[in-house]
Parts: sequence; structure tokens; C-alpha cells
Amino acid sequence: MKPVIPHEHGGWAMLTVPFLLGTFAGDPGWGHLLLFLAWLMFYLFTYSFKEWIKRQRRESRFVRWAVIYSVLGLCFLIIPLKNEPSLVWLAPLLCISFVMHLWHVKRKNERAMTNNVGAVHAFSVGAVAACVFGTGKWDVSALFVYVHSAVYYLGSVFFVKSILREKNNPRWMGYAKTYHWLMLPIPALFGQPLLFIPFLFSLVRLYRWGGKPLQPIRIGMIEFANSAQFLILSVWLL
Repeated sequence: MKPVIPHEHGGWAMLTVPFLLGTFAGDPGWGHLLLFLAWLMFYLFTYSFKEWIKRQRRESRFVRWAVIYSVLGLCFLIIPLKNEPSLVWLAPLLCISFVMHLWHVKRKNERAMTNNVGAVHAFSVGAVAACVFGTGKWDVSALFVYVHSAVYYLGSVFFVKSILREKNNPRWMGYAKTYHWLMLPIPALFGQPLLFIPFLFSLVRLYRWGGKPLQPIRIGMIEFANSAQFLILSVWLL
């Protein structure tokens, strides 16, 4: 029975990078592995369920794998929740994004900006979960890793749209450039002024390739490199 696996490379980066950022911003431990496996299973559950809703021919394999992933996710989550019960308060925040995503899927409008914002929010919650699990505290550090991740990945949304659906829209490029400049001072608001550095590649990338047609594989390579430098520099400068 072939498993249902997402093929969107950007989704895998958004799944792992914020979580790793939150892990290293707190106190990394072996429990984070179980928490990440739970996080991964719920991501796969969401994808499987979305594919079942999306297709006119409702294939039972998507439901089957959605159930398998959800059960595995709950099993992996038992120990992390036992160690940090307050993580349960993140569930409503994730449910909001899940419902919003399904609404866009039903309307066949997955590429809408509101859907992208909802996805960025959900993946950034993963950074909060990892940070709180490590520190046991709901403090400014948890809020910062959420904002830091969300600001970065919203920049990626602006960039990708500028070379795909909005590549012929000069007004959109203006929005994207304005957003990327506004990204830079945000870390200073949290007392982390040097953490504007991981945003610099995003700014350069937009001016270098924004609005230009690129092959999907090249877009993926650029985004992979950007995500890697963002994670490495963010963890180093924290």
C-alpha cells in the first residue's frame, strides 16, 4: 500500500525549518524527536485529507492514510504532552489554519494569499511548540521564533508569487519590495538587532530574480539555499 506523500518541496522546508529554529532557541532534547514525528504525522494527515477533499473521485486510500497518520501522530504526541501539557493550547491555532485551508481547497483557490498566510501561520506555530517544549515557558522567546519564522516565510510567499502568478504585475513587485525592506527592523523590536542578517539574502534574492520567469527546479534551489542560510544564521545569532 503506497503511502500518500506530499511532493511540494516548499512544504517540507516550512515543516522543518521553523521547528528546528524553535528547538535550538530553547533547550534541545531527545523529546523533540518525538514531538517532530508527531508534527510530521499531522502534516501528512492534513495533506492526505486535503487530497481526499480536493479530488472529485473520492479515493479511499487518502482516507485510509489520513487515519493512519493521525493515529501515529497521537501516539508520538503522548510523551511530549505528558512532559509539557500546555502544548494542547496550540491545537485551536492549528485548527483555524486547517479549516481555512480546507475552505480554500473547496473553492479551488489554494493559491490565494489568505491561504498562504494561513499555512505560514500553521508552520510557525511549530516553532512555538518546539521552543515551549524545550523551555517550559510561554515567553518572549516563543513569540519571537513565531514572528521570525512567519516574517521570513511571508517573504518567500511574496517572492514566489512575483515569479509565478504575479510576474507581470509591477504593483505586486512594489508590494514585495516594500515588505522585504520592512522585514529588516523587526528583530530589533525583540531585542535581537543582528537577526536582520538572515533576511538579507531574501532581499537580495527578490531584487535579483523577482518578477523574472524561472524554472521550478531553480526556484526550489534558491528557496532551499535561502532556508538553509536562514536557519543556520538565525540559530548562530540567537
